[in-house]
Amino acid sequence: MKKIDALAPAPGKHAIVTGTLWMMGSLASFIGMALASRELADTMPILQILMLRSLVGLGVVFLLARHLLPELRQLRDLRMHAVRNAIHFSAQYCWTVGVALLPLAQVFALEFTTPIWVALFAWLALGEHVTRARALAIAVSFAGILIVLQPGSGGIDPAALLVLLAAVGFGASAVFVKRLTAGSSPANIVVWMVLMQLPLAAAMLLLTGGWVTPAIGDIPWIVVVGLTGLSAHYTMAQALRVMDASLAIPIDFLRVPLIAVIGWLLYGEAVSAAVFVGAALIFGANYMAMRAEMRGMGAGRAVAGG
Repeated sequence: MKKIDALAPAPGKHAIVTGTLWMMGSLASFIGMALASRELADTMPILQILMLRSLVGLGVVFLLARHLLPELRQLRDLRMHAVRNAIHFSAQYCWTVGVALLPLAQVFALEFTTPIWVALFAWLALGEHVTRARALAIAVSFAGILIVLQPGSGGIDPAALLVLLAAVGFGASAVFVKRLTAGSSPANIVVWMVLMQLPLAAAMLLLTGGWVTPAIGDIPWIVVVGLTGLSAHYTMAQALRVMDASLAIPIDFLRVPLIAVIGWLLYGEAVSAAVFVGAALIFGANYMAMRAEMRGMGAGRAVAGG
């Protein structure tokens, strides 16, 4: 009988190096976005930060408008885009509040729960099967959440619950993105995100009357928060395009210790060991589930090929 390898061949050295560089860009983008949001939150309301972030993104969209206009004119799945962006905008608001009020390492640790919510929403909305490994990962991740939140040490900080709610929103948003990719390119999804979230933030800011004229010193941070809001996801997508997720995701976990060191250096933040233990549990559980699912897919391809 002809022998068929169950797993795909390992990526070449060039692909690993290229993917690692893209992931380093993603790390820098997520950290830059958090730092810029923290700095701007000292002088302006969260809604204004979100509006200015989308405004910078709109400038990038205009540069690419000629290439994106044909697909935009089709106005495909507008209702789904609207629902997705309402959820994503709400999640971004909660996340930015957390960045302004919590130790940055705790924010990033709780954000790593997003794969849990993606799996749950994909099961509920798309009917996707939840494997035994994924179900175990969800259970272990919830234990990690409790460790990070430390409910028995004087109560749970409401801002931490907002970050957890943001992770839920990011998970729901990811499921909508998966459905949208059936008829829209990733670039089209990003453009509609900018076009819909900018007026939403502007309208809410107008209703609350919270506009604060940015100072000269705020302008670099506004540019950073706008550009990193786009580059964080683009660079990660590029990394996953050229290297296996099993190699890319462990690099992404470096966000937690890196932002902990940066938070300590810039803001004097002291992070408890519980945050790292909980984050490691959340990450490890989801990583092992991903590896198990990849092995299952490889075995399935081998059987089909035989």
